[in-house]
Amino acid sequence: MKKITVNPQILLGKHIFEGTRIPVDLILEFLSQGYNIEEVLKEYPSLTKEDILGALNFAAKKKK
Repeated sequence: MKKITVNPQILLGKHIFEGTRIPVDLILEFLSQGYNIEEVLKEYPSLTKEDILGALNFAAKKKK
């Protein structure tokens, strides 16, 4: 699973999946619009199911 990280030099410091330029909020937006995990993985093959589940867990913890 890729870690979720922040680097001010990448995408203005948005949360991204480590080693990518894929913002976590983009993946969460896809899921909120009704895309399922398999559809997201087709669009972003460098991610894994565990990465996406990690993003959901990150969002749940951030909301607390």
